[in-house]
Amino acid sequence: MTLSTTRQAAAPQILDRCRELVRPALVESVRRLHPWHAETAAFSLGWSGVDGAPVPGSQGKGVRQALAVLGAEAVGGSGLDGVTGAVAVEHVHTFSLIHDDIMDGDETRRRRPTVWKAYGTGPAVLAGDALFALAVRTLTEVPGAAGAAAVRRLSGALGDLVHGQAQDLLFESRPWTGPEAASPHEYRAMATHKTGSLLGCAAALGAVLAGAPAPTADALDRAGRHLGVAFQAVDDLLGIWGDPQITGKPVHSDLRRLKKTYPVLAALAADHPAARRLEALLTGAGPLDEAGLRRAAELVDEAGGRRATVTEAREHLRAARACLDGVELHEGARGDLLTLIPFLVDRTG
Repeated sequence: MTLSTTRQAAAPQILDRCRELVRPALVESVRRLHPWHAETAAFSLGWSGVDGAPVPGSQGKGVRQALAVLGAEAVGGSGLDGVTGAVAVEHVHTFSLIHDDIMDGDETRRRRPTVWKAYGTGPAVLAGDALFALAVRTLTEVPGAAGAAAVRRLSGALGDLVHGQAQDLLFESRPWTGPEAASPHEYRAMATHKTGSLLGCAAALGAVLAGAPAPTADALDRAGRHLGVAFQAVDDLLGIWGDPQITGKPVHSDLRRLKKTYPVLAALAADHPAARRLEALLTGAGPLDEAGLRRAAELVDEAGGRRATVTEAREHLRAARACLDGVELHEGARGDLLTLIPFLVDRTG
């Protein structure tokens, strides 16, 4: 078994360990919400059904939770030092998903109804707001300088997250080509804000709460942001070519919505005949039918959009590793981070 294979096999165990460490505090924190919001949050987290009945084993990977725990361990602290940061970041992540689904009109997530479909738009907005407020409150209760530094970190990440979401929404009104078109470079900046900010914040919060100096936390933050861009790149690949049985979304789902994702933007920017045929197809009158969707996916691939997106993900993985190599970290936790980084990107759903 190669080192790479060994790491891939160990990654789920790392996620499980961190999630189990955080889960009691996360459950206790959700209980502080208004009962209506707590029920909605539990549904969004995958803990329960619409009727409030528990759903055993139904939960996400806990990526951000793991990064907070490992961030604390990486600077020589205990994983418990990162738990409060993990809880706060998980609340922000859940709030952002609830609101994101409303803005995008998505009706399913993880093969279940989204919160707004299950409970209504109003209750979903309120639940997201409640989680946002609880995230900030969670960190304000940390005593001393570490608590104040943690709040500043989370506040900055929140600003970046909504900045990235605004960029993403504005892309929808921009043309596919021409001087006003969104570029792959702009999309990369959007992904850094929208997806990378919270991953970076999670790792940095763990370090801050364990007493690490700012430069060390900054390095972990940068690593998480690069990981976020790679993560988003893979999401974009799955949004076009992912298996619906695994992703829970229809095949070609992003193309169906004419979403400006990295593979499409990279294909359109290519000096290739397929790029011009793709442009004509996307700018034609009316929505794409099934044949049009298949043809668009073929043209994105032919123009190099798929290959460019894989390259983009790999480059940011290398950059994330370089950030970890550039700072002194506890070797065991550093190894766990290096194990998680490729695992989180090399996925099918």
